[in-house]
Amino acid sequence: GGYGQALMAAKKYLDQHHVVFQPGVNEELGATAVWGTQMLGYAPKEQQQYDGVFGIWYGKGPGVDRSVDVFKHANMAGTTPWGGVVAIAADDHISKSSTAAHQSDHIFKAAGLPVFFPASVQEILDTGIHAIAMSRYAGVWTSMKTIQEVVESSATVEINPDRVQVVIPDFELPADGVHIRWPDAPLAQESRLFNHKWYAALAYIRANKLNHNVIATAND
Repeated sequence: GGYGQALMAAKKYLDQHHVVFQPGVNEELGATAVWGTQMLGYAPKEQQQYDGVFGIWYGKGPGVDRSVDVFKHANMAGTTPWGGVVAIAADDHISKSSTAAHQSDHIFKAAGLPVFFPASVQEILDTGIHAIAMSRYAGVWTSMKTIQEVVESSATVEINPDRVQVVIPDFELPADGVHIRWPDAPLAQESRLFNHKWYAALAYIRANKLNHNVIATAND
């Protein structure tokens, strides 16, 4: 809720960068609308103003539960190389302000989405850039698990646009690519996800050293 209010308050800044904040009637419709941002290539060329649009979906744990069908189908369909999508879950492990205690990373993984789990406010920004970049490269929806202890806190952060340097991996993609297309049969989508897109995402993780020790001792 706080994120939505902040986006509405920042409308004049978002407008300057052609960012649209569209409240969803419910979580599934919001996720479906974000899926639609990756379908710009289907529109007649004269109607296309931009090469691509990235999308961000966000919701609490119950919203993730409701939207799994969209996540699974949209992830199989894929993203555009100029767009990308990240789905952000607000997980309330202690049920502080939710109807149930929630842990969404297992659900994201079940839908085939790589999961980012930032441990600080700075990491939300940094891994968010990587999440969108990975989505563009590997053709997958990515996801982010955020928890109350991090989100409901204050921090000084660096927002220098050069802070995060994206490395495109040296990885052999299939001849027909990994991105959204039409027509696209369900089993072809599944094969592309299982045999290529996940491995492309893993190559991105390795090239950008996203899995690394922050603190290491001799007694680990």
